[in-house]
Parts: sequence; structure tokens; C-alpha cells
Amino acid sequence: MPSSLEQLDFVPSNPTLGQTATIGELIDQRYSRRGAMKGMLGAATIAGISTGLGGCVTAGTQAIGQSTFVELKRGVDTMHHVAPGHDANILIRWGDPLMEGDGDFNPLRQSAEDQERRFGYNNDYIGFLPLPSESRGEQRGLLCVNHEYSIAPLMLPGAAGRELTAAECEIEKAAHGGTIVEVVKCGRNWRYVQGSGYNRRITGRTPGINMTGPAASSPRLVTSADPTGRSVVGTLNNCAGGITPWGSYLLAEENFNGYFSGTAVGPEAANHKRYGVPGGWYEWAKHDSRFDVGQEPNEPNRFGWIVEIDPMDPTSTPKKRTALGRFKHEGAESVHNRDGRVVVYSGDDQVFDYVYKFVTAERFDPARPETGRDLLDAGTLYVARFDADGTVEWMPLIHGAGPLTAANGFADQADVLIETRRAADLLGATPMDRPEDVEPDPRSGRVYVMLTNNTRRDADNVDPANPRAGNAFGHIIEIVETDGDFTATRSTWNMLVRCGDPAVAEVGALWGPGTSENGWFGSPDNVAIDSDGRLWVSTDGKEVLNQCANGVWRVDTEGPTRGRSQLFFRTPTGAELCGPRFIRDEETLFVAVQHPADDGEAYPPHARPSTFADPSTRWPDFDPLMPPRPSVLTITRSGGGKIGT
Repeated sequence: MPSSLEQLDFVPSNPTLGQTATIGELIDQRYSRRGAMKGMLGAATIAGISTGLGGCVTAGTQAIGQSTFVELKRGVDTMHHVAPGHDANILIRWGDPLMEGDGDFNPLRQSAEDQERRFGYNNDYIGFLPLPSESRGEQRGLLCVNHEYSIAPLMLPGAAGRELTAAECEIEKAAHGGTIVEVVKCGRNWRYVQGSGYNRRITGRTPGINMTGPAASSPRLVTSADPTGRSVVGTLNNCAGGITPWGSYLLAEENFNGYFSGTAVGPEAANHKRYGVPGGWYEWAKHDSRFDVGQEPNEPNRFGWIVEIDPMDPTSTPKKRTALGRFKHEGAESVHNRDGRVVVYSGDDQVFDYVYKFVTAERFDPARPETGRDLLDAGTLYVARFDADGTVEWMPLIHGAGPLTAANGFADQADVLIETRRAADLLGATPMDRPEDVEPDPRSGRVYVMLTNNTRRDADNVDPANPRAGNAFGHIIEIVETDGDFTATRSTWNMLVRCGDPAVAEVGALWGPGTSENGWFGSPDNVAIDSDGRLWVSTDGKEVLNQCANGVWRVDTEGPTRGRSQLFFRTPTGAELCGPRFIRDEETLFVAVQHPADDGEAYPPHARPSTFADPSTRWPDFDPLMPPRPSVLTITRSGGGKIGT
């Protein structure tokens, strides 16, 4: 997210602060009770200083081996960098043509229609689905890539400091959404396949997206353009996502509030306030009345969902699956539970909001892929309460249960889902420090929660799961699902790391032994888990605060080096790093570099806001006629083999 908009994530919209059990004394309860257990609360460490961390190796757990790489040094410049012995190559850039017959990108001649045939802006989530190889030694697959948002001053010529035209707003809409694109690897090099029959864009202008599940057809989803409450134009702010066990592509709608302007009045006003609607970040309402909440008060209720797409069928209809709830979904990572049900995890990415999981009602049979069709339309949505005794209580959001009744304004399950945040407030969920990626590991039965930061938390509102006031650096929580059952309603949790500079005592950082001065990071955002259970964490922090560009750090989760972090990849200045994704053999890691050159005033050699004409870097082309372009890269070992060894 661009620096100017990221500040708005620090504005809480949760009215329950101070009402739930988030008082400083719980920290003492939590750690005095468990502090004597092995390594539960070690001191902040750097290389050579021993510490213990929550959830140490127990009987039957295999420690990770000592496989490693030569770590990068901290720094900020106009280039990207990867650990020695690895190659990082550009695969696809904003504006690259997807369809047969389209030529090279011309940023001076943009149109919405043209953008819908090209790779979108600000790539975020990356999913990979293998395809059958057509020749020996070849690897083929589909990349599913989200496009979160647009930055007009960087992507549109002359847009800085003036109002956008209607045509430019349409270009912005067309740059959102997702891309499905075929990729192929011959030898050691990957390329994308222009003109593949699989290639497809889903954008903020795509008509006929279906609303499905319990909230579909609710009167609260009806607009003047859609009297059915079942058909939506577009998907927006597609941050992270997921690939389901049956091979569908999930796009998470995150900061949808920012696209709406006007004055919220009438029966939806309180609902809109809880979601920060209208945010007024974009100018679309000046040219499109559906983004004016005064004219279309129900339109915001049609965003904030998980969107499911069949990437194998370019003609398939995207579906917004309302059973998974409505909030600022960071992602939608799923796991096939041992009883056949599927569990989807998601964080609500705003300060003082919550962690969720959804458990399907029916079971998926891998031998019958059709059993996945519409599986996400029925099940139970849960929200997490992190307790002082180290347990997680997963509380169901079911109409008629507890406070979720007509007396509290919930007429049916549709109301519970449309107002998921308010329902979770009433259940007493734990307000978190910006929960982003929530990633399950099917091999270990553990789930890793990225908590990005929360400088708005004060000393009166700290709690065991969010233990620092003014948390500028974030932390990572490890949930251990009971007996490896991801459908469990009671789990346990540990603190894996508390981010920040361990050399500054007041930061209160917590790292594993062997973490060097280059190994610490701030603002964890997305994560991939390798076959050894290590985390590959991508970050979205401030270069000045973190003394480093964003990038990928590898974090050990087991054994004597649990909590050790190593810097593997660095972005160019102004960028965040999104969507790390291994393919199965772990010989390729896909990463997404988002908003290069943003926040140019914070880069000393530039020291002024970046614009289309005057960016702090022209990465990746370094062509004076080309603006900076968000891009997906492939990382491989120079001589072949597993990444990071």
C-alpha cells in the first residue's frame, strides 16, 4: 500500500477498545504462568546471544537442518538484490501484453480498454497452478496474481496535483483485480506466454460477478443497477488471496472503503462507519455515482468479500463467497483438513481488528474435484480470542447464537456476514495489531499470523497477543491447532518473533540466536512456508524506520535456531514485497515487487515526492521514457537446486 494510504490503516474503526480484556496486567499473567516453561520469553538477541522462544521443539518434532545462504546486507537503493548464488529475473511487468496481437506498453497512450488486456498495476498475491508439460524438461503453470490498487501520480502522466478525468478513473479501475497468465520454464529461465488461451484479466470493471452464499439477494445488497442483490460490477483492492485444494483462485478484497465518497446517512450509516466508509481516497465518485454512498448506500456492502475464480476456464463467472464474511480481507489461505473439510484463514487488515477462519460444512474429495464446486457457500465463520493462558478460542459467528440476535440488529445470517466486524465486536474477539497473512502449515498443524504494526496501541490496551504499546514493527504469532486439527475450536498460541532492531532495548524485539544485524525486520506482511517449515516473510515497512528496503527474510521455526531471521531479497526503494510463492520442487520462488518509487521523499538521493515524470527509481526498465513498473520476479539458484541452500 502506498505510504500516503498506509497511514489510514492506522486509524482504528473498532469502537470496543477498552471493553475487551486488553489490559497490561494480562501480560504478567501470561508470562509469569508460562515463563518457566522452556524458552517462552527470551531476551531480544542478535548473533551469539542465546534465547528461548515460544513453542520450542517437543517430543516427536524434527529440528530443521542448518541449510543456509550468504545473507544480504541492509540497505536502500534503486535496484533489487538477492542473496549470492541466486538469480532474480523479471517475469512480467505492469502493462505487459497478455493477449495475442497486442504490442509493447506505451505509458503515454493508456486507456481502460487497453489496460484490461495487459498485466495490471501493483501486483500483490501470487498463486501457482501446475499444467501438464508439453516437452521434456519443461515446466508449465498458471500464475494467479492480484492487483491491489493504483497510484495515479506514478502511473498516469501529469496526474500529480490535479483532478483525474473520467477516462483516467476508468484506467485505474482496469488496473485493479487479478491476472491469470500462463508461464513456462525451459531450462533455467521462466517466461510468460502472450496469447495463451488461459490468459485473463478480472478488473474493477468486470460485469456480472455473482454474489453467492447466505448474504446473496439480501435487501442490503440491492442497488439501483441491481435489484436482485446478486450481480456486482468489479472487484477491488485485491490484496493477498489463496489457491484452494480443488484449484480455484481466491482474491481477497481489502481496503474497499477507500473507493467511496459522499456522506453516509440512513440505516447503513453505522455499518459504514465501522468499515471506514467513505474513505474518499479515490476520485471515482465524481464520475460514477455507484461510488457515492449518498446515492448508492448499499454499494459498499457488495465489497469486502472473498472472490473465487476457476482459472482453468477463462469463461467462468467470478463469485463473491459471502459465507466467508465481509471485512478487509488480507488473504484467504486454505488447508484440506484430515476429516475432508476445508479451512480458510484470513486477517482483517486494520489496527485493532481480528483474525478469522472459515470451516466448510461439507467435505472435499480430491478424487472428485467437482466436490469443491460451491463448497465455500456453506460453513461456519469463526473469530479468534487470544487468552492470557496461551489458548485461542475460535468463536462462531452464527445468527441466533449469543448476542447475534434480532435484539442486536441481526435479522438473519446475512446481517451477521455483512456486519462481520460488529458481530465479532459483540463476541469479544481480540483486537490485533493489523493482522495480515494468516498461513496454515498442513505438515505441522501450525498457523502463522503476520501482525504488521500498530502505533495507535497505548499502554492501557496492550494484551498478551499484542504486548507492545506503540508497536511500530509488528510481530508474528504461531497458532498450534489442537492435535493438528484445523477445525478445532480451541487451540494454543505462542510468540514466534517480535520485530524491530534488537540493538535498541526500548523496541522490545525478540529474535532467535544467530540473527545478525542484517536479519532483523519490521512490518511482516505476507509469508510462504517451505517444506522444512521455515517462514519466508515479506515486509511492508518504512525504509527510514527499518534502515532497509523491504524484502524477504527467512525465519526458522524449529530447533535451537528457532526465531533466527536472515535477509534473502531486497526491493528497490519505495517498494514493498508481496506474494512469495514456491513451486512444489522449491527450485523457484515467485515474488511481487509492488509500488516501486513510492515515498520518494524518504529516499535521501531523491528527497521529494515521486511522480510519473520524476520517480526515485525507474526500476525495472531504467528507461527515461518509462515510469517505474510493479513487477513479478522469479528467483532461482544460479546452478539449479533448492532455493536458500
